[in-house]
Amino acid sequence: MQTVVETEDVWLRIPVWTTETRSLKNVLLRSVTGGALRRSATGAEVEALRGVSCSISSGERVALIGHNGAGKSTFLKLVSGIYTATSGRLKAYATVHPMIQKSFITSPELSGVQAVKAHYLLVRGNLRGFRPFLDEVVEFSGLGDFIHLPVKGYSEGMAARLLFSVLTGFQHECLALDEGFGAGDSQFQGRAQERMREFIDGAGTLIMASHSDELLRQFCQRGLVFNQGRIVCDADLDTALDYYHEHHA
Repeated sequence: MQTVVETEDVWLRIPVWTTETRSLKNVLLRSVTGGALRRSATGAEVEALRGVSCSISSGERVALIGHNGAGKSTFLKLVSGIYTATSGRLKAYATVHPMIQKSFITSPELSGVQAVKAHYLLVRGNLRGFRPFLDEVVEFSGLGDFIHLPVKGYSEGMAARLLFSVLTGFQHECLALDEGFGAGDSQFQGRAQERMREFIDGAGTLIMASHSDELLRQFCQRGLVFNQGRIVCDADLDTALDYYHEHHA
């Protein structure tokens, strides 16, 4: 099978700027969450990913398993190009689309139409087919004429419905999905669940972070268990979940 994402001994160190570093020892913290916190020449740094090596093939559905701070979301951001590895080798042979951000990357001063257009250009690179895409987004989100008003004036539910409608309006070769991504108010949830299922089914390759065993079993077959920024288990999903609950839950 064709490889989509490959990492070899990848480390990601994030600087921490604080006035408290004088009291920190060489190895500062080895806790249940957050990787390792170490002293550096400029202060301190969090080792968010530590020697991560794995390969994900086209068509695989991979679950990222672990407690908060174990490295799941960091790994998603790394493979989708949001973060750059400090050391090691990362190779993405396809575009990994992140469904992680819970707000539009554009200015809230823009209208809904302008925000949708900006995202469409980002994904497609041109505006061919934009009008029918916009019409479908407006219909599914239920925003109607509010689509012409600035996003900053939307309620939280309206903004979430618009963003969800936009992001799930495309098919992607590889999808990086965080379950924390919301779909808006309760009246929208029913429609959103079915659309989300279709969206995930349409992705060629799925990398999904979640705390829900039930959700992971719906969509994934393989599991990567993260602990303190490392992959400690790479196996079929049931084996990975059993390992996590036995050793880290």
